[in-house]
Amino acid sequence: MERTTCCIAGGGPAGMMLGLLLARAGIEVTVLEKHGDFLRDFRGDTVHPSTLRLLDELGLGEAFARLPFAELTEMRAQIGSTTVVMADLRRIPGRHKYLAMVPQWDFLDLLARAAAEEPCFTLRMRTEVRGLLTEDGRITGVRFLDEHGTPRELAADLTVACDGRDSVVRQAAGLRQQLFDVPMDVWQVRVDAPPSSQLLPHSRLRSGGGTPMRRGDPHADTLKDGRVFARFGGGQAAVTMDRGTYYQTSYLIEKGRDAELRAHEIQWLRDRLGALFDWDDEVTAAIGSWDDVKLLEVTFGRLRHW
Repeated sequence: MERTTCCIAGGGPAGMMLGLLLARAGIEVTVLEKHGDFLRDFRGDTVHPSTLRLLDELGLGEAFARLPFAELTEMRAQIGSTTVVMADLRRIPGRHKYLAMVPQWDFLDLLARAAAEEPCFTLRMRTEVRGLLTEDGRITGVRFLDEHGTPRELAADLTVACDGRDSVVRQAAGLRQQLFDVPMDVWQVRVDAPPSSQLLPHSRLRSGGGTPMRRGDPHADTLKDGRVFARFGGGQAAVTMDRGTYYQTSYLIEKGRDAELRAHEIQWLRDRLGALFDWDDEVTAAIGSWDDVKLLEVTFGRLRHW
């Protein structure tokens, strides 16, 4: 049987960061990630100022700065006809006064490269944790399928569940969440950003070298540029984030109504987003079909013991 000091199930942001920190502390750590790469869409792509400060402390700030990302400095909300500033990140202390909008796969690749430099670190992709090993009521490791689909076992002094909302490890350990009612689910879509011939105000969109990038035509939606922007009105709510070449947009729906609402033609959703954000048909045409609309089932729970 293989053995490690710490086994981490799941190679998302939590698992990869924990693996890096433990390896740098000289602790043998193995991260098991079921996917073959980190390429998944509509993940948490916001890297917050506190995380940016941590990356600086880990000596990864310069490498992160070479990634392509947009800086969001403000959050605004329009409620009816009134627009209010909900948050202004330019007022917080420290050198990073923005949210960095970077694809999660780029962020995870950065952590994986840094961790791979540590002799105590092992990352195994296409490796799916399927259960736990126990001895006298104590968790002693995991059962998993390796990259060839072969059942294997890994003994560990410590096993950490970082395998997401439907955690196999949590369930196998008998840890049960206390779930709370949530009234909504969320549709996630991409909408092309209206182009502009000018460098967009308040949007410090960066290329890999930190050089501002420009867009092409005079019809910029400058109210949303460089911001998180929410609109509430007419019984609808949506939030959009400027990702440079597109807006990552979340549209709230009543919980459990996904299948029912998808019975509409896709133009039904285009019209609603267009009305909320003042986007014309040319902009919302980026939502080609319901296949472009991803459902995020919102859950809210906590463990009494973990």
